[in-house]
Amino acid sequence: MAPDWTEATIPDLHGVTAAVTGANRGIGLEIVRGMTSKGAHVVLAVRRPESGEAAAESIRAKFPDALLEVTRLDLADLASVRRFAETVGSRFTSLDLLINNAGAGPESPPRTVDGFERAFGTNHLGHFALVGLLLPRMLASSRGRVVTISSFAHGMGRLDFDSLDGSKHLSAMAAYAQSKLANTLFAYELQRRLSAAGADLISVACHPGVAATPSLLGSPDTPRGIVSGLMHALLRRFAPTAAHGAQPALYAATASEVRGGDYIGPGGWLGVWGGPGRVRSSRRTRDETLARQLWDVSERMTGVTYAFGAPDRSEVPVP
Repeated sequence: MAPDWTEATIPDLHGVTAAVTGANRGIGLEIVRGMTSKGAHVVLAVRRPESGEAAAESIRAKFPDALLEVTRLDLADLASVRRFAETVGSRFTSLDLLINNAGAGPESPPRTVDGFERAFGTNHLGHFALVGLLLPRMLASSRGRVVTISSFAHGMGRLDFDSLDGSKHLSAMAAYAQSKLANTLFAYELQRRLSAAGADLISVACHPGVAATPSLLGSPDTPRGIVSGLMHALLRRFAPTAAHGAQPALYAATASEVRGGDYIGPGGWLGVWGGPGRVRSSRRTRDETLARQLWDVSERMTGVTYAFGAPDRSEVPVP
């Protein structure tokens, strides 16, 4: 835990170029706001550009000199991921920070444009392809970081390699937990491969704890039973704000003490509240055989191959 860390501790970010997926609301918007307050040039990667423009205007109202760009990205459509990467690649010679924040929740439609199970296809495969396509620009940075946002739910996740295309039925929560396990496995395996390649770029995973975000709370008009209605009311009343939920990602992206392969989250009670710092992910996330299998499957499913060679694992520390 870093008890003295606050957003005021974030270093000057003038000259830093960042991209944040799902930047139009909730934690993503708060991440953009935090980095913009320190001078970063931020690309808001959003599915609906009009919503992204509204989010950008809300930030400019507080920081008139904010350097913000809105670019369309639909992580549930690999063609959209490629177009986004081409746009960013044509705009910037290097990219310093990539925050993999956007995701499909448990109530999302069942399949992506490419026919994958929705949560896995959006939360993992979309980001896997995005990082791979942007990797040359990120390797060009001397201070690059890839921050992938996971969730408490990863601890409940199981990878069923026979169901990643949605051919087997999974409950919405099981599918979401599977995708969050994949996020964490990916972040660690990416760091192993970066370390083996001798790259300066690092990969960090984090989780926000519990925060009162639109994706968690859903619409106020959503029909609910007695138990779910009570939980919804309690979350609205007592859950930390989206700004608090963004702190682990901001810390992971900017704190000098963060190392590749770290897992960052709130350090307080049950990992829900408190300042950000290193925390421990589930034992399954450190299964290197599982991570390699996921990586190979992800390359086949996305058609994206990363531009560094196979790692020499004898020289790579386990996160």
